[in-house]
Amino acid sequence: MKISKLLLYAVMPMMCITVAQAQQKEPQKGDFTLAATVSYNSSVMKNAAAGNLMDYSVTATSTNWNDKALSVGIEGGWFFHDLWKLNLGGGMNISKHPGYSAVPGTFDPLTDEVGDGSIPNYGAVADQNYLQFNVYTGVDRYFKTGTEGLMPYIGIRVGYAYGRNLSQTDNEEYMGKSVGEAYNIRGALTAGVDYFFTNAFFIGVQVDPFAYTYNCTLIKPQEGLSNLDADSHNFGILAAPTLKVGFKF
Repeated sequence: MKISKLLLYAVMPMMCITVAQAQQKEPQKGDFTLAATVSYNSSVMKNAAAGNLMDYSVTATSTNWNDKALSVGIEGGWFFHDLWKLNLGGGMNISKHPGYSAVPGTFDPLTDEVGDGSIPNYGAVADQNYLQFNVYTGVDRYFKTGTEGLMPYIGIRVGYAYGRNLSQTDNEEYMGKSVGEAYNIRGALTAGVDYFFTNAFFIGVQVDPFAYTYNCTLIKPQEGLSNLDADSHNFGILAAPTLKVGFKF
């Protein structure tokens, strides 16, 4: 009996520590998070222009978050300290549209009339390549509260988004490869709050008290021509509200 009691007394502190750790909701150094986010669409895209025009113009792509549609994304995090987290998020999309040559018919607009039985002309389909991606990173500083699992934070974010369209075909509308590009560079102060329901599950909301975005949009309609570009500067207050649902492990 004495040996059993001694073993019990020795094991009880270890059991208490294990239970306390199992009930610990707040993140600790070395924890990772993975969350789905619902926020504004930060990607940019500029379509290529036909290459045989005599006049071209271009306007900068909008960077106002409230002009964008809602978008679902993924964000990963690493607590390199008990109250400090490094974040990384982004995504990429690549599309290829194969081109097809024109198929001439028998219809001549100078001599024929619509509905006279002439075979219509089928225009060429341009060969196009689309590339879009965005990436961001940042650091958050968390604060403990009197409510277990409720942790507000402040932080900084920097991000980059890029979109490009290459278009080419063998008809009279193109004179070599046509290019359309746009990119954003963004920096923001952010604030939010995460609530850890359990040791593994949390939800959160976030907003940027101040954000700055620089955009450059350009087209190059023909090979050998210089770029025609436009840029913009955007300043946002209480921008980009975001909802997060994620897991900690």
